Amino acid sequence: MTGGSATRGSLTPEQTRRVVSVAADLAREGRTGDLLEFVAHGLPVDTADAAGNTLLMLAAYHGRTGTVRALLALGADPDLRNDRDQSAIAGALFKGADGVVTALREAGADLDAGTPTARVAAALFGAAHLLE
Repeated sequence: MTGGSATRGSLTPEQTRRVVSVAADLAREGRTGDLLEFVAHGLPVDTADAAGNTLLMLAAYHGRTGTVRALLALGADPDLRNDRDQSAIAGALFKGADGVVTALREAGADLDAGTPTARVAAALFGAAHLLE
């Protein structure tokens, strides 16, 4: 897990990988309540999988607006990028998740960070109007 953990030291590396995997699946599926239980019990809100995808990024990519808003409310960083330098907002633009794009913009997501940037992704996918 990235970002530190209240449970570090009490879980084996394998158990930690499992917890992160389950949390990542919850983010992808938009199971907000269950995911927030993990965070309430010490999972850092900016936890990332082995490829650097944060819970926020996974929820954003899968169009889970409610989950994105909940993670942002808990302090998730909208500007973290994965190991491929991709941002949550660029992923949401790629997937056509307009509600997620709006939530990330409201949270102050950097439109010029990552590869491609949100501005480039918006132009590529005909969504420039979402960034105006």
